[in-house]
Amino acid sequence: MPGLPESSVATTARTGRRRLRSWATSGPGVWLGRAGVRLLGRSLRLSEVNASVVDRLWRPGPTGPAVYAVWHGRMLMLPYLYGHRQTFHVLASRSRDGELMSRFVAGFGIRAVRGSSSRGSAPALRGLVRLLRDEGAHVVVIPDGPRGPRFVVKPGAVLLAHLGGAPIVPMGVGAAPRTVLRSWDAFMIPHPFARTVVVFGDPVRVEPGRDRAALERARDALEAALREATREADRLAGAPRVPDL
Repeated sequence: MPGLPESSVATTARTGRRRLRSWATSGPGVWLGRAGVRLLGRSLRLSEVNASVVDRLWRPGPTGPAVYAVWHGRMLMLPYLYGHRQTFHVLASRSRDGELMSRFVAGFGIRAVRGSSSRGSAPALRGLVRLLRDEGAHVVVIPDGPRGPRFVVKPGAVLLAHLGGAPIVPMGVGAAPRTVLRSWDAFMIPHPFARTVVVFGDPVRVEPGRDRAALERARDALEAALREATREADRLAGAPRVPDL
C-alpha cells in the first residue's frame, strides 16, 4: 500500500486473514462453503476405479471396521461424494483449520473427532480405536495433515489401523480442469463439469504384533499405495502430474 510502512502493511494483512478465517468458521461462512461444494459436486463427471474394494465394506449391515486414507490436498469433494454412503468418522485437529473442517463435514453427515498430532492426540486416538473395535466404524484419516509435509504418511494412520484391527484403503482423487492452490498441501479445487476420478487402492494391512519394523513397513506400503492411487487418478482425469507426488 503506497504511503504505509512495511510493518503496517503486514499487520493489516494479518488482520485481514484473521477476519477471513473467523468468517469462514462462522455459521454463514460454513453454510456458504457447503452450498458451493454441493453445487460444484452436481456438475462433476465422476468415475470410480477399483470400487469393488469398498462395495463390500459399504453394503448394508455389519461389515467390519475400515480406515480410509486420502491426502490433505485432495479431500475437498469427498464429503459430498461419499458422506451419504456410510457413517464416516474423521480426525480433525484442534486448530482453527480443524474447527473449520469439523463444521464443514458435519453438514454431509460425517462425524469429527477432535485431536491432533501435537495436542490431544492420545484421547482422540483412543476414541477412534474404540469406534473401530466396538462399532466396526469407518474412519477417514488425512495422513499428511494437518501441516505436512505433503504426500508423506505420518505413523498415526498405521498405528490407528493396527490398534483398531482394520485395513487401510488408499483413496486417490484427481480432476481436470482444476485449480491447484499455492498452499503447503497443493490443495486441489475441480472446475465445474470437471472429469473427476476416484481410485480405490487395494487395502493395506498391518502385520500383527507391536514390532516397530512391521509398522514402518506398513507406513511405507501405505505411502506408496496412496501416491500411486493419486497419480493414477490424475492420469485418468487428464491432469498434469504433480512434480513431488
